[in-house]
Amino acid sequence: MNLETFITNSKPFLRWTLNWKESLPAVSMADVAGEHPERVAVLSVDMVNGFCCEGPLASPRVAALVDPIVALFKKAHAAGVRHFILTQDSHPADAVEFASYPPHCVRGTSESETVAAFTELPFFDEFIIMPKNSLSSAIGTDLDPWLDAHPEVDTFIAVGDCTDLCTYQLAMHLKLRANAANRPARVLLPVDCVDTYDLPVETAEKIGAIPHDGNLLHLIFLYNMMLNGVEVVAGIR
Repeated sequence: MNLETFITNSKPFLRWTLNWKESLPAVSMADVAGEHPERVAVLSVDMVNGFCCEGPLASPRVAALVDPIVALFKKAHAAGVRHFILTQDSHPADAVEFASYPPHCVRGTSESETVAAFTELPFFDEFIIMPKNSLSSAIGTDLDPWLDAHPEVDTFIAVGDCTDLCTYQLAMHLKLRANAANRPARVLLPVDCVDTYDLPVETAEKIGAIPHDGNLLHLIFLYNMMLNGVEVVAGIR
């Protein structure tokens, strides 16, 4: 199949998916937390300096998520939510992952540190930080033990970066883990608190990197998560 045929055949689906994203509803924090905020956890992935403001993988699109996520944290805390988990890249200097991505967020460097806007929150001491050494927030981390220790938590708000990488892995793990245990779980993904980076083909070819269409991959992975039971919403008001 040549490019023009592929694009032509894909147009109806892409049009439907764009319309779906544009018509996503927002939900209220009262609807999410209700009378049982102890059953809600907010999980943020990879909101560290190395993806926001310094280093080879820093992205302005990811940096733009900081303020919306801070606002979400404040709403959740005001509603009585007390479970906040930050899963964050913290790689050894010889991380195997660096064969696929430039060295980033090396343990002990400023790149691996939580963004300042989070640490400045008056309730930041309630946050649990879980270092990770891969795209997965669950493999080789304390996430599953925490979930096992908190069986009452059945509503999860997943935010952070990147839509098609670590955020996808986090949201899908939460949903599929619950499905495998035959336990209902509500996994929400507010679009205003999630994004991915963009690397145009021309730029990628100049620097010898793999191109990455941020808008397309953001859309497709939002769709994929929705298809698999994640509740994708415009935002949580």
